Amino acid sequence: MMKYPLLFIVLLFASCRSAGLAGVRVEEAEVRGNSLSPLISAGDSVKIYYGFYDTHEIQKGDIVVCRFSFRQDPIIKIVRAVPKDSFALRELEDGSALLLINGAELKNSVGRLYKFSGKRKQMLSLYERDYKGVIPENSYLLLGNLSEGSLDSTRFGLVDRESIIGKARK
Repeated sequence: MMKYPLLFIVLLFASCRSAGLAGVRVEEAEVRGNSLSPLISAGDSVKIYYGFYDTHEIQKGDIVVCRFSFRQDPIIKIVRAVPKDSFALRELEDGSALLLINGAELKNSVGRLYKFSGKRKQMLSLYERDYKGVIPENSYLLLGNLSEGSLDSTRFGLVDRESIIGKARK
């Protein structure tokens, strides 16, 4: 039994408040899957800050936790584009396409260009056409760190703000 449990809770709450995290629930979770490797790999432990975005803006580069109706477990992805960012696909000779955000070729954490083909390219092409190449309000482009795609916006499309339930940190 913990000798000073109330003190621990108060100190934890006080440290969360001083860091701008009042009202945020923090949980530790083990990652399953390698879509964010080498940033975060299967078996790594991450802290999930549920409710973080109730008081903070979602930023490009944030690692976020999302919940979807088609999955029991939440997923962790990187925010690659935010509302009002422009996005486009640049066709390559081999039929694949590079992803451009605000006119620049998008690269993952190890410097590899995001390059998509097939259904992944088709999904992004639909959003580029329908939204005239601009991320709409309350929508986000989420990708894994694998340059060829993973279970991310290339498969399920742009993500609504309501689906983003927290921030993840290693």
